Amino acid sequence: MAENTFYKRRKKQVIITIQRVEYEEKSILRNLLELYQYDFSEYDPEDVNKNGLYEYKFLDHYWTEEGRHPFFIRVNANLAGFAFVRELGLNEDNQTIYSMAEFFVMKKYRNLKVGQYVSQELFNMFSGFWKVAQIEANKPSQAFWRKIIARYTNNKYKDIREDDWEGPIQTFSTVSR
Repeated sequence: MAENTFYKRRKKQVIITIQRVEYEEKSILRNLLELYQYDFSEYDPEDVNKNGLYEYKFLDHYWTEEGRHPFFIRVNANLAGFAFVRELGLNEDNQTIYSMAEFFVMKKYRNLKVGQYVSQELFNMFSGFWKVAQIEANKPSQAFWRKIIARYTNNKYKDIREDDWEGPIQTFSTVSR
């Protein structure tokens, strides 16, 4: 479990932790996914189902498929979000390709730099080649990831497009860090 401490102006201690989600905690993660998908609904045309839920169709895959890694994000031990990391295979340099499949920090924690800390810790935990994609309509996400990745890589990343994705993708390697 990764952990870090930040200090706010009021000298209040903020402890950020990244915790792997165990199968027994899947229902908690499912609840957070509903908040995430609601928050994301202004960019995604998907509607809720007849039960009023979004239902993330890949949730079970994080415990049934190799190369999927679900994490809770906590602030002072409180649930604050989650991150999903996926392994996509190997590139031509035999590096594992990782994707930030989903990333969510609740609004009340965003001004504490939680997203910055957690993303950088995950990049460090999974050494390889990274692809971080955003949908075209989500301009705030694009700005966030470009800023985080530029800072993390010292501007040594590429902004690319791929035929099977509608939006920008930042690519970079963590191997040489």
